[in-house]
Amino acid sequence: MAEPSIVTRFAPSPSGIVHLGNARTALFNFLLARKHAGRFVLRIEDTDVQRTQEPQVAGLCEDLAWLGLEWDEGPDRAGPHAPYRQSQRSAIYQQYFEQLERAQLVYPCFCTSLELDLSRRAQLAAGRPPRYLGTCRELSADERAARVAQGRRPSLRFRVPSGRRIEFEDLVHGAQSFLSDDIGDFIIRREDGAAAFFFSNALDDALMQVSHVLRGEDHLSNTPRQHLVLEALKMPPPQYGHVSLLVGQDGTPLSKRHGATGVRELREAGYSSAAVCNHLFRLGHSTPLNQMLTLPQMAAAFDLRHLQRAPAHFELAQLRHWQSEWVHGLSGEQACAWLEPILPAYLTARQSEAFVAAVLPNVVLAEDARLWQQIIFGEALAFEEPALRTAREAGPEFFTAAANAISDRPDLGALRSATGRKGAAFFMPLRAALTGRLHGPELAPLLAAMPTEQVRARLLRFAIR
Repeated sequence: MAEPSIVTRFAPSPSGIVHLGNARTALFNFLLARKHAGRFVLRIEDTDVQRTQEPQVAGLCEDLAWLGLEWDEGPDRAGPHAPYRQSQRSAIYQQYFEQLERAQLVYPCFCTSLELDLSRRAQLAAGRPPRYLGTCRELSADERAARVAQGRRPSLRFRVPSGRRIEFEDLVHGAQSFLSDDIGDFIIRREDGAAAFFFSNALDDALMQVSHVLRGEDHLSNTPRQHLVLEALKMPPPQYGHVSLLVGQDGTPLSKRHGATGVRELREAGYSSAAVCNHLFRLGHSTPLNQMLTLPQMAAAFDLRHLQRAPAHFELAQLRHWQSEWVHGLSGEQACAWLEPILPAYLTARQSEAFVAAVLPNVVLAEDARLWQQIIFGEALAFEEPALRTAREAGPEFFTAAANAISDRPDLGALRSATGRKGAAFFMPLRAALTGRLHGPELAPLLAAMPTEQVRARLLRFAIR
């Protein structure tokens, strides 16, 4: 018998940027689907109309596409389970609300936000975990009618059965068990008529035939509620796996003080999608593979057994490592295309290639090359004090001899012979005069990239007048 198809999904609420934690969740679900030749679904959970804006939806899709996480079904791709935006699925939800109402598995709740908050505070003060006390659970028809007459708009609560134990096997955390008496009746439809997360998220997973859901471990306590909803609807739940949360290097939740926290920020900073995916792949997922991987290679290596329970530490140094690996894997043509936006338009193809060859070993982000573009091709050269001092200490005779040895193609061997110096006594003053710095890319490629007349002019600045 053929193995059932693996169907995963990424179901973000478009109320802000794609956080790195969300991006990692999307990546893991994508890889699981691709590993088993299954389907990856993108569903937009935009029932909160006030917090959803179209540019955010478009930006979310753009960021996922930039990462290479191509979805098989989604808002912009026809599929058998459309629509893929929850704001367009209200009629579907209403059918199942009515099904639960007919079975008397739900009831209207007229409690206000203030009343619920006061109840919560009282329970906490008494040392009890807060849960809904069932205030509206047994209201009579007359009592409900009276509240409606007062202008109260009810939410719809699910009747959690008493004395039950909800058990399931989590793909990351193993066997899980929850007592229904600890949960309390929960809202599945808000006062404004919109479906609540516990209901719409679970129902859509079932209707879209999602088989596996990887999501943050902060959702683990939601799972028993969603199991109860799907059980009441006689629908099978997906297999849930709750991955470790993403934290900063200091162990605290990832936030702005740790630097960029969103895909768009890293993208705008100049990081490649390959570097971002390679770092995310190793956050909370162990692998013996230490080399740069493509998405198909990641999919082949992805293993649910390797998902870790400990918090995953996002480190900018590690991201820069993968960015550096990506840069060093570029061909000459790819590197020229990558750095083209910072190159002067007047450069010949040979000059561009020489510049890229010179600076690429010292570049992590494209912007890193901008400084060297200004040093090599700029008119005015700003000197760091140690470099200026080194050039002056070398003496004018050194630079006069070097300038006189300059030909159409400056050559370090010819300059060394002309000056009669070796090692640091030769390289350091020459680098200082040509770049204004004592450190940087190798001198020979830099010399090959610099216009000949500019090389001569910079040497003559320190030569005999």
